[in-house]
Amino acid sequence: MRHSSLGEILESLPLLSKSEIQQSIEHMKWQDAPGGLTCQSTGGSTGNPLAFYVDRRRQGYDQAARLRSHRWFGVEVGERELYLWGSPIEWTQTDRLKRLRDRLFNHRLLNAFAMSPAQMDQYLDQWDRFRPISLYGYPSSIALLIEHARTRNRTLDSRLLKAVFVTGEVCFPHQRQTISEFFGVPVANGYGSREAGFIAHECPVGNMHICAENVIVEIIDADGRRIPNGESGEIVVTHLDAFGMPMIRYRTGDLGRLRNGRCACGRGLPMMDVVSGRTTDFIVLPDGTVKHALSIIYPLRGMSGVRQFRVVQDQNHAVSVQVVADDRRMRITLEAVAQRIRPVIGDEVGLKVELVDHIQCPESGKHRYVVSHAPQPNSNVRAGDTADA
Repeated sequence: MRHSSLGEILESLPLLSKSEIQQSIEHMKWQDAPGGLTCQSTGGSTGNPLAFYVDRRRQGYDQAARLRSHRWFGVEVGERELYLWGSPIEWTQTDRLKRLRDRLFNHRLLNAFAMSPAQMDQYLDQWDRFRPISLYGYPSSIALLIEHARTRNRTLDSRLLKAVFVTGEVCFPHQRQTISEFFGVPVANGYGSREAGFIAHECPVGNMHICAENVIVEIIDADGRRIPNGESGEIVVTHLDAFGMPMIRYRTGDLGRLRNGRCACGRGLPMMDVVSGRTTDFIVLPDGTVKHALSIIYPLRGMSGVRQFRVVQDQNHAVSVQVVADDRRMRITLEAVAQRIRPVIGDEVGLKVELVDHIQCPESGKHRYVVSHAPQPNSNVRAGDTADA
């Protein structure tokens, strides 16, 4: 009797899209999951806010995968790590507990959503006082901080630094080169998403290894069929430890390919390439303050009743926001959207908010939910780059 392969079993199951999660989220979650559930959200590559639930088990395995990738570069648990990462405008009680946890684990957070010249001066001072063993953050924000240090003729004390870990968006070659040359240490990329968890991490040889103990990665064509290793297609993820809300054959919307063979690093984990994925724009204020795109995405995606959005900044720094409302929920008002945006861009920047029936998708098929045409304060920051939350 012939037994079905794992691939054949998976192919017998339907693919899971973001829209299907949105429609069925209350039926997908396991309310009695041990340790409880945490509600999270993401803007996603289509610009549609997506709420989902994560249980303690999945959170634990995701963090274990991240810590393992650090050890590949000699960074041990508890060693000083500096985060250049997103931070909410206002701290909640949960955020304060996270800050306490970060202190216990020797972590320090610098807000990537507040990158004014004065703020970055403080970041440079904090770096020299903290002297991190590793740096973790968005590659665009790290590159921006480096260019600011150069304009200030500052050299950072990186004698103890072992590696820089980048994630959350595409790390472009020019950003990797900037970071590597400035710090003189390896730059390791991580691929994943908030809803699908950590999917793959880069090893010291430079290959992306799938977290195969917890994640199954498939590559499909435009018709939803699995394609052979080496061919590019859409990345589909099954998380084996997402018990609180199963993610089975979830369509990420990113493009990649699976690779054959074994890595020269000696690790047996399968390899993949991410062909294209998330990239980021900055929002630039007239005084030179640079805001990470996620600083404006987070307030919008957290609004109940927002189904889709797009943010465009003109060359004169004015910001326009288009919102598609979900009529099944509470009614969205222009004033409510403006109240979410104003704390991010300030009172001096022009703001226009409009409710629309739909947002036109570009020919590429990938929705750019933040687009900035404002002059960048640094030539190495490219205005055409955008990213997912």
